Amino acid sequence: MAAIRYELEKQCSITGARAGKIHTPHGTFETPIFMPVGTQATVKTVAPEELKTMGAGIILSNTYHLFLRPGHNLIKEAGGLHSFMNWDRAILTDSGGFQVFSLGPLRKISEEGVAFRSHIDGSKQFLSPEIAMEIQMALGSDIAMAFDECVPYPADHQYAKQSTERTTRWAERCKIANKRTADQGVFGIIQGGMYKDLRDMSVRDLVSLDFPGYAVGGLSVGEPKPLMYEMLEHTVHQLPARKPRYLMGVGTPDCLVEGVMHGIDMFDCVFPTRVARNGTVMTRQGRLVVRNAAYERDFRPIEENCDCYTCRNYTRAYLRHLFKADEIFGLRLATIHNLHFLISFMRDMRQSIMENRFVAFREEFLAGYSPKDKGFM
Repeated sequence: MAAIRYELEKQCSITGARAGKIHTPHGTFETPIFMPVGTQATVKTVAPEELKTMGAGIILSNTYHLFLRPGHNLIKEAGGLHSFMNWDRAILTDSGGFQVFSLGPLRKISEEGVAFRSHIDGSKQFLSPEIAMEIQMALGSDIAMAFDECVPYPADHQYAKQSTERTTRWAERCKIANKRTADQGVFGIIQGGMYKDLRDMSVRDLVSLDFPGYAVGGLSVGEPKPLMYEMLEHTVHQLPARKPRYLMGVGTPDCLVEGVMHGIDMFDCVFPTRVARNGTVMTRQGRLVVRNAAYERDFRPIEENCDCYTCRNYTRAYLRHLFKADEIFGLRLATIHNLHFLISFMRDMRQSIMENRFVAFREEFLAGYSPKDKGFM
């Protein structure tokens, strides 16, 4: 049996939204799902036990960062990433392609791979499809991502075409290099920039390689949201219906709803943990900057009817105090709320699909949601 298997349970007859299950060597999780990001083998400020309480079925860790520190061989010696970080549910590891892409002038791309300088100490490093697979096999993740070249935005057609073709060649090398086929599934990553013909080419080429799942990459890299949705709509319906679909780097509620509408099953983003560290929390109406003076005497929870640990026990005024006093507990409380919010939001969305009311769920949510930070509310 394949290491990764997708089970379709329900699909919206009006949109492409679907509810399913993904079976992995470390358990089954329900989709659509948001994956908390544990970049360096930890989701910042949150314990694995707390993530389980929230209902997290899978988390994401970062190949690039774990390669540089503490090193994949040390993690392998510890029994693999699950043992090292005390997480017995599913783990997805990205390939490091996006992180290397983000280094800009500090990296040089060739057919063989990417030479770059470590952001930690400036040392010369190199990642190739084979090395990316070696690292992820040592980490022992349930889902490993093929090494790709993320097309920047904007990019001209010629560059995007050359880059996308290289991603396909690298994907072939990743598939050959992966030797843990019994307990690790490798997902291919669709690229193509903002060009529909290149997206078509990428889908055609990668689907022919028969990966157990596919990610839509190269979106949420600075392009306007309408363009992202246009590319997403054009791409997703061409992907195999009986395999998982993963939209990389998306984590705001409005984008999650639109992604699910187009048939995406899996999402990840550092957004909820990153903004939490800046004193911003998420609600069904939009983002709330709890460190603002407006909340000094606001003794309500972040969001009424939220049953997360933070909202059950603490007020906006208390959180504001913690942030103003630079107390780390404030970061923890905000992070717990944001992750709980997104995991619960995805669970509610899934339920709406199962009950044939996803369209109404989406319309009701978007009518009350603002993507901009809220003032006093």
